[in-house]
Amino acid sequence: MPQETRLQTRPLHPSLACEVEGMRLWEPLDAATAAQLQALWSQFGVLVFRRQALGEVELAAFCALFGPLERTVRSDWASPSVPEVAVLSNLHDGLGRPIGGLGDGELQWHSDQSYMVKPATGAALYALELPPKGGETFWVDLRAAYAGLPRKLRARVTGQRGIFDYTKRLAGYGRDSDRKLSDEAKAKTPPVTHALVRAHPETGERSLYLDSTTTTGIDGMDPISGPELLDEVYDAATRDQFVYAHQWQVGDLVLWDNGFTMHRRTPFDPSARRLMKRMTLHLDPKRHVSPDGALAETGVGMPV
Repeated sequence: MPQETRLQTRPLHPSLACEVEGMRLWEPLDAATAAQLQALWSQFGVLVFRRQALGEVELAAFCALFGPLERTVRSDWASPSVPEVAVLSNLHDGLGRPIGGLGDGELQWHSDQSYMVKPATGAALYALELPPKGGETFWVDLRAAYAGLPRKLRARVTGQRGIFDYTKRLAGYGRDSDRKLSDEAKAKTPPVTHALVRAHPETGERSLYLDSTTTTGIDGMDPISGPELLDEVYDAATRDQFVYAHQWQVGDLVLWDNGFTMHRRTPFDPSARRLMKRMTLHLDPKRHVSPDGALAETGVGMPV
C-alpha cells in the first residue's frame, strides 16, 4: 500500500533549503503526500532527503511525480538501463572509458540547461559513492539575491536579456570526453537569450536567472559593457548569506529548482571514487519559474 504521511521538515537555510525527514522513497507515495512535496518544492529551491536506497527505476518514478522526465542532450552520460538517468562520475569501465560525465574538477556557478530555449528546470542528484573530502555542492537563492541587489544595479539588470552559450561551458570542462559534443547535440544547443529577471507565477516574487558558465554577454549591449554588468551581478548575487552548502552523505537525494538557483561543486581527489545519478525534469510552469528563451541571432550583443 502507498505510504501516507505528514511531512516532517527541517530548514537547512532561511529561504532556500529544507530537509524532508523520515521518507522511504523506494516505496510508493500516496497522492496527498506527493501533493505536499510538490507544494514544498514550489516554496524551497532545494529539498534534501537523507538515507535513501533507490534503484534507477525507483529514482525515476519518484522524480516523475513532479513533472515529465527529460533525456538531456548529453546522451553519452545516459544510463544504459534508464536513459532518463544521467551518470555523473569520475569512474571508468573495464576498457578505460568514462562511465559518465563531469569527472572530478571544480564546477563554477551554473544553472542546468540555461543554454536551451526552454530549459527543464527540475533536477535531482542521488549519491552512491563519495570521496572522503571535497565534492561539496553549493546552491544560491537568486530570489534573495535579487532582493539584495543595490537599487541602482537592480534597475540596470531588470529588463535585460542575457546571452547563454553552451560552448562556453564545454570549454571549461576538465576531461576531453566532457568537452566533446555530438553533432546532434550541437544542433540542439545554439546560443539563446533569456530574461535575467523573472517573476514567480504564484507569488510574483522576482528572481535572477543566471549561469556564469554560459553567459557571454547581454543582448543589445556591446561586448565590453555587457560582460562587465554581468560580473557586477554575479559578485553581488553569490554572497554567503544567499548560499546553502551541502555536505553529501551516501544515500542523499537532493532536488533543486534551476529556475531561481545556481549551484557549484568543489573539486576533489581524482583518485577518489564518486558516483552520482542525476535526473532532469520539467516542473509545472504554474508553480515554478520557467525561463522561456529565444534563439540569439548572434552571440555578441545583437538584438533578437
